Amino acid sequence: MIQTNEVNLHSNWQKELANVVTCPQTLLNMLGLESYFDTKDLEARRLFPVRVPLPFIKKMRYGDANDPLLLQVLPVHQEFLAKAGFNKDPLQEQQSAQPGVLHKYRSRILLMLKTGCAVNCRYCFRRHFPYQENQLNKRSLLDVVEYVKQHPQINEVILSGGDPLMAKDDAIDWLLNQLEPLEQLKRLRIHSRLPVVLPSRITETLCERLANSRLKVILVNHINHANEIDETFSQAMQMLKRANVTLLNQAVLLKGINDTSEAQIALSEALFEADILPYYLHLLDKVEGASHFDVDEVLARSIMAQMLEALPGFLVPKLVREIGGKTSKTPIDLQLD
Repeated sequence: MIQTNEVNLHSNWQKELANVVTCPQTLLNMLGLESYFDTKDLEARRLFPVRVPLPFIKKMRYGDANDPLLLQVLPVHQEFLAKAGFNKDPLQEQQSAQPGVLHKYRSRILLMLKTGCAVNCRYCFRRHFPYQENQLNKRSLLDVVEYVKQHPQINEVILSGGDPLMAKDDAIDWLLNQLEPLEQLKRLRIHSRLPVVLPSRITETLCERLANSRLKVILVNHINHANEIDETFSQAMQMLKRANVTLLNQAVLLKGINDTSEAQIALSEALFEADILPYYLHLLDKVEGASHFDVDEVLARSIMAQMLEALPGFLVPKLVREIGGKTSKTPIDLQLD
């Protein structure tokens, strides 16, 4: 973990968010790795901006160039490589039902509530997404409400992005006030990386509002490695648990970061300690610039087989791949060749 004399002067999550590190050289300097990476690596920031909150940096191991958290956010020269099968829209999302709305699944829609993120993960499948064309305001959100009304089969709204928890508490309150009167809706799902990279985002105001919603609320965290989970994050999860929020996690299998059975077992155990159930383990979405993270499917199935031997079933996530144009995620057959 990074050694620092800094103290957190900001209890307000928006102030912490304003102090994110956007320069890869600054990030390396903070970790004592000033001379480890060369210019070719750092130039990859031109392909996708660097953005890392201080609380996440402080979980990284000082002086360790192979730290699994660092490798998720640091640009490297391999991002310039063009590889067959990798493209800018691997899930075929850039033609949406209407701006900011994806309706791939019959009974639920995905709403890109906010187009920004607290952290830019280098493997992000939306790193090329045209967010500028999908920004939503109150008027367009009301159009989304009308869209839901016109599709009575929709019973769940998924808040995504970007990261939906980049929205302020009052904005989330306003949106819930629009959605809750729709009797067809049963659930609100929030997909977010913010709680683990900026735990202060889980405020008492947010928890109180979610607790008072008539909708069943699910938070799907995005955590890839056990080292991301610390006491501050666990306390934030306890606040949500007291608000009757169901806590799940989805992870991405990443080469050199969590592609061993030991890493995956440790992640599942750490998640359960924080009262989170493993939900999905995704094979990498084949987005241009991230091919160096790809894990062979045979290895993925071997890792899952070892997890099944070591863990109770409720701690083993579903291994899946998402294929553009498909109306559901595709489970991976665990039978080894």
